[in-house]
Amino acid sequence: MGPLTGFKILEFAGLGPAPHCCMLLSDLGAEVITIDRQTQGKHPSGTGVGNRFDVWKRGRKSVALNLKAPGAVETCLKLAETADALVEGFRPGVMERLGLGPEPCLRANPKLVYGRMTGWGQTGPLSGAAGHDINYIALSGALHSIGRAGEKPVPPLNLVGDFGGGSLYLAFGLVSALLETKGSGKGQVVDVAMTDGSASLMSMFYGLRGAGVMDGARGTNLLDGGAPFYDTYETADGKWVAIGSLEPQFYALLRDKAGLAEDIWDHQMEAQNWPALKEKLEDVFKTKTRDEWCALMEGSDVCFAPVLSIEEAPLHPHNVARGTFTEVEGVTQPAPAPRFSRTPGIVQGPPPEIGADTVQVLNQWGLSEQEIETLKESQAI
Repeated sequence: MGPLTGFKILEFAGLGPAPHCCMLLSDLGAEVITIDRQTQGKHPSGTGVGNRFDVWKRGRKSVALNLKAPGAVETCLKLAETADALVEGFRPGVMERLGLGPEPCLRANPKLVYGRMTGWGQTGPLSGAAGHDINYIALSGALHSIGRAGEKPVPPLNLVGDFGGGSLYLAFGLVSALLETKGSGKGQVVDVAMTDGSASLMSMFYGLRGAGVMDGARGTNLLDGGAPFYDTYETADGKWVAIGSLEPQFYALLRDKAGLAEDIWDHQMEAQNWPALKEKLEDVFKTKTRDEWCALMEGSDVCFAPVLSIEEAPLHPHNVARGTFTEVEGVTQPAPAPRFSRTPGIVQGPPPEIGADTVQVLNQWGLSEQEIETLKESQAI
C-alpha cells in the first residue's frame, strides 16, 4: 500500500520519460492504466527486446484502443472522468487533433491533472521539432559541461534529459498539482519540458559560473573530473574506482590511505597543480587491484566506491542489504524508490501485454457491458 494508493492515472503510451514517470507512480501505489495502440510487435514505448524486459512499463494494466474507430475517443473521455491524472508524451497538438487535449478532458473532469511531457515544451520556436535527450541537454547547457578537458562533450546516457529532467519533473509536477487540487477542487495542465528540467538540474552550476568559481572549460573544475580528488581511476586489474574526497578531512584520509606524503599534496585547492597530481594518482591507483583498494578504502570517509558494471551492482553487499534491486519474472531491475516507513512501494507486476486488460479495465472504470460490446463491434477494441 504505497503512498499513492487510491490515485488513478490514465497514461497514453508513448516514448521516453512519460512511461518511466508512470512506473514511478505505479511503484508508489497508483493505479496506472495505459492506453495502447492496437499494434503487433514491440511495444511502442518499449525497447524492442520483449515486453518483460521493458522495465519502465511495469506495474500497470493495458487497454488497447483504435483511436480512429467510432467510440474510442469517447471511451477515453469517459475514463478521464474518473482519473485523477492523465499523462501524455506526444508532440504539441497531437492530443488536440485526436480530440483528447486538455480542454475536452478537463471539461469531462474539472479536477483532472493533465500532464504533458515533451522535449522542448508546449510553446517556443522549437516546440514542434523532433529531438532526443542529447538535443535537449545541449540546449540547457548541461551537455557542454560534461566531458574531459580538451575533448568533446560526452552524452551521459539519457539520464539527464529524459529521466532526470523529464520523468522526475513530471512525477513531481503531477503530485504537486494533485496536492493543490485537494484544496482548490480544480485541475490544471502540467507542462514538462526536458529543456526546462535539465536546466533546473544545472542550477548549482549556473550559480558557480556566476560567482566565477566554475569556468566554461569542461573537465577543469571541481566536480567535472578536473580535480584529482574527484575522479575515477584505473586499477591494476583494468577495473575502476571512484573517489570524491572534497572536504579537507576526507582529503587528508585519502592522502593517508594512498600514501600521498609529498608536500605537493598540501595545497588541495590550487588548481594549477591538479593536472600533475592527477598523473601521480593515476600511477598510485595502478599499484593495486580494485578489490585491494576496496579492502583499504571502502566504508571509510575517503568517499570511495568501486565503479561497478550493471551486472555487478545488484550483487554488491550494500545494495543487497538495502534491497536496492529486485527481480520480476527473472529480470533483475531497480526496486521502487524512495523508501517510506509506513507505506512502502512495491512493483505491482511485470510489463503488461498490449491489450491484455482491455475489457476488465473498461468494466472496472465504469463502462457497461453494452458499451463494451459496441466498442467491439466498431473494432475500437
